[in-house]
Amino acid sequence: MVSKNTICLWFNSNALEAAQFYAETFPDSTVGTVHRAPGDYPAGKEGDVLMVEFTVAGIPCIGLNGGPEFTHSEAFSFQIATDDQAETDRLWNAIVSNGGQESACGWCKDKWGLSWQITPRALIAAIGDPDRAAAKRAFEAMMQMGKIDIATIEAARRG
Repeated sequence: MVSKNTICLWFNSNALEAAQFYAETFPDSTVGTVHRAPGDYPAGKEGDVLMVEFTVAGIPCIGLNGGPEFTHSEAFSFQIATDDQAETDRLWNAIVSNGGQESACGWCKDKWGLSWQITPRALIAAIGDPDRAAAKRAFEAMMQMGKIDIATIEAARRG
């Protein structure tokens, strides 16, 4: 059964492949029901995968194979809070090395064009530091990064 509030992500024809990758990569992620089209539709034929119910890090989603009319943009992203550098590296590298693309300040895109913020909790703590000078130093260090390096953020925070 679909949740009352579910994120619907539009894919060209590869929602199942994306859902499987997310389930393999992110904790608390699963692939649920795969819905096949009961008839032909503009982006596919009867029997093709039409929708996939899946969960990404506890968030219910539906992948809709709607065709090439719409693509993902940075206006929507998943932000994944990481606990340490190993987790940050693992998730970032999984996305980028699977046909994805690096971006700035902890952002990257997967091969389906979906944007991800792989954000260490240490970064959030640093830029929220009550010592505004420390927060600014950490923020300025982050602005120079692709993947976030926690040791560099913490060093900048300390001054």
